Amino acid sequence: MGLELFDWLKDVGQIVEVGGKQKQLRQTGRGTDYTADEYRDLVRRTVDKLHPARMRLRVQEIVGETSSTKTLRCLRIDGPLPPFRAGQYVNVFVEIDGVLTSRPYSMSSRPGDDHLDLTVRDRPDGFVAPYLLNEVRFGDELTTTGPSGGFYYEPLIDGEQLVFLAGGSGITPFMSIIRQAATEQCPPTIHLLYGTRTLDDVIFGAELKRLDALYPWLNFTLVVSEPPAGYDGVRGFLDAATIEKAIGGFSGQKFMLCGPNVMLTYCLEQLGALGVPAHKIRRELYGPPDDVTREPGWPEGLAASQEFQVVVEGKKTIAVKAGEPLLCSLERHGLIVPAVCRAGECSSCRVRLVAGKVFMPAHAGVRESDRRFGYIHSCVAFPLSDLHIDI
Repeated sequence: MGLELFDWLKDVGQIVEVGGKQKQLRQTGRGTDYTADEYRDLVRRTVDKLHPARMRLRVQEIVGETSSTKTLRCLRIDGPLPPFRAGQYVNVFVEIDGVLTSRPYSMSSRPGDDHLDLTVRDRPDGFVAPYLLNEVRFGDELTTTGPSGGFYYEPLIDGEQLVFLAGGSGITPFMSIIRQAATEQCPPTIHLLYGTRTLDDVIFGAELKRLDALYPWLNFTLVVSEPPAGYDGVRGFLDAATIEKAIGGFSGQKFMLCGPNVMLTYCLEQLGALGVPAHKIRRELYGPPDDVTREPGWPEGLAASQEFQVVVEGKKTIAVKAGEPLLCSLERHGLIVPAVCRAGECSSCRVRLVAGKVFMPAHAGVRESDRRFGYIHSCVAFPLSDLHIDI
């Protein structure tokens, strides 16, 4: 890894050197030709190392976290691990029963480690998680995107007082941020409230207790909704009273939320009751809704099992269900659409809606220009009629 990093730094130095020479030769009023052969290859090679479109990872170790959760500790085998911000994710590509699909997973390891940790929790109705947990073995290879996402701590914007609200496997991006903070001389003050159904579901529990005892800047509160008899810790949910008691009242802290969609909705209501303004809240979306029929604005009486026909321009016609994201339906029929976040934010999976109507939850980050020209985010688009799309 050391030699690879040295090579990358040498490339950066060459870019600076070439750029300096071009600046000396450049005439007044003329810009630099960044497409010049001597410059272009160096730039492309360096950018690819900083922001790889794809990475090949080998599973080096599998760590059992809970009965339903494992961490896949991976090494990159096609180059050095790129820099990333603690809290970001990678999208993991898999083929299951002939279906090519992907899922994003936050990295729980910290930037600067020589490995990359992907912590995966099982889902009873899951498709990719059961495969990663039950089929992937030591030495297996995975293909992922490079690091992506905007859910990270930015000191210049977020200040030095942070409140993390985590639910279930939503602890993973916070674990990366906390592990990173533990290496810094002046870390922010962090209040972590971690909601869990039972004590058996707590991921990283022992490490969080150890870090909480070791560092004065970290305050860890575990909130258990179904505690065992005699439990003397905090019970219930991440409601306004629990949050206020843990942090001592709202006084300008930045709140970061990650967990199931139902938890995010509930916590946003509770923060509103505490008077926390929207610009002090950041949330990491966790994919499409588990039950889209319960989303505000879903047509009354339309069942998730209702089937429609989708004409895919120049390809084929497929049958889809109203309750399944269009992206998943396309993948099941062998039609691949590039995807990264699968939560309606990044727009990588957008397709053009030629005809028909779809439902997209309010959180879908569709740009106004996309709306104007008929583009939808297929990862959070649910058919409401027969469709005609162009991918």
